[in-house]
Amino acid sequence: MEKPDPSVGVVIFDGAEELDFVGPWEVFTGAKKALSDDPYGMAGDLGVKLVAQAHEPVTCAKGMRVLPHATFDEVDALDVVLVPGGIGTRRECENPLLLDWLRVVAADARWVTSVCTGALVLHGAGLTRGRRITTHWAFVETLRELAGNATVLDSVRYVRDGNLVTAAGVSAGIDMALWLVGQVWSVRLARSVQKGIEYDPAPPYGAEV
Repeated sequence: MEKPDPSVGVVIFDGAEELDFVGPWEVFTGAKKALSDDPYGMAGDLGVKLVAQAHEPVTCAKGMRVLPHATFDEVDALDVVLVPGGIGTRRECENPLLLDWLRVVAADARWVTSVCTGALVLHGAGLTRGRRITTHWAFVETLRELAGNATVLDSVRYVRDGNLVTAAGVSAGIDMALWLVGQVWSVRLARSVQKGIEYDPAPPYGAEV
């Protein structure tokens, strides 16, 4: 039996890594489309929003420009909140507007999540204290130094500690989002979404030839 439909907020900011949030976006909206009355039509309001500090376009780490749906002032409650990584996290982990907003929505959220160095932002908001977390392999040691009150794991795709779920770099966010679909709705739906987006990694150059 499918579970109640949640609201999902995906944070974006200048310097956010594109696939960190676009991958989970595809998964969450894919789940909601599958449950909608018109799964093959154009997407309407699926309850998944890009949330930013302002309504201006956001320029991501690789140059993609994205328009947010809402600002922090316009969203005060979410069931699922996701913070991507990217070079912009080095700035955003000290952004009081973002950190204060995260503390507010995290207080009642069912799931608080990050991808890659988004864990640094969650740490800045005080949400990782005493928790097991992870991040991109190249940032693990740095995060261990910065977040001494958390246990930073390496060599894992994602880590769940209570309602906090952190994923390693970039494509790992897709794995985490699919797992969350299974928790929020059903494993059956998660597998359907995985098939729908043809997510069955078979990377090239994976062997010595």
